[in-house]
Amino acid sequence: MWTLFEPIHAVTYFTPEGRSAYEQAGLRGFWRGYFAGRAAPLGAAGPAVVAASFFNFAPAFVARAIPGVWELITPEEALRVRLAGATSALGRLLAGQEAQAATAARLLWRAIGELDFSGRVLASANAALPVPGDGKGDADGGGGGLAGLWQAATLLREHRGDGHFAALAAADVDGCEAVVLRCGLDLRREDMQPVRGWTDEAWDDALSRLAARGWVATGGTLTSAGLQAHAAVEDATDRAASRPWARLGPEATAEIAAALTPLARACATVLPYPSPIGLPAPGVSDEGGR
Repeated sequence: MWTLFEPIHAVTYFTPEGRSAYEQAGLRGFWRGYFAGRAAPLGAAGPAVVAASFFNFAPAFVARAIPGVWELITPEEALRVRLAGATSALGRLLAGQEAQAATAARLLWRAIGELDFSGRVLASANAALPVPGDGKGDADGGGGGLAGLWQAATLLREHRGDGHFAALAAADVDGCEAVVLRCGLDLRREDMQPVRGWTDEAWDDALSRLAARGWVATGGTLTSAGLQAHAAVEDATDRAASRPWARLGPEATAEIAAALTPLARACATVLPYPSPIGLPAPGVSDEGGR
């Protein structure tokens, strides 16, 4: 399910519409828009809170944008801008599929239902936002429209993400170690280190700590113990994310998957692969984690 709702959410990062919306609001440079938009549900949070809730970004990297962005835009305006940009992107990518998008949105909100968000900071902050529009499923808004589809996908991805970070913390894996561990599986250091802001010293220290645990071999590849540790985190992440689908049951979950698949594939056409967010192709079983 993550491979199906994450591409819909990710248009906010990887489309010209998403980036342009932030730039037109005065947030020049990708990271100002990213941190303002993703952190906005938390209010005018400071760098420590944002770094903790985002988990795998270097605190100094976060501090380059937060709290400075709140002098350029309010959280309320950032929320409006991020939704407008994402909805505009979906309007282009899902042109001709508006009815299917409305159906998928309503099904996702059904899956969300009355989820409990205890311990899930980003998910609970997004859950507190009003559902866009009037819920009638029009293409320009509403719980069943494009805006509602994006917000439902966003809420579910942050729900899963919060559980993933809890699983990493329970495994005694810190933010830098999480990125290094993933790069030992199937991503490249030269791609991931710059976009998470870790210095060479911090990266090499994390690599040394993972090697001391027997998880990483020479060259940074995962050992069998590292693969097992990674798999354990992913299993815990899946369990923590399973409540919506367990509550609905396999038949209703399959209906949602069928509705999302063509939409996810359309959105995936603008996403980079390998993905810096660890996303496999829509509908492919994830062996790599978030």
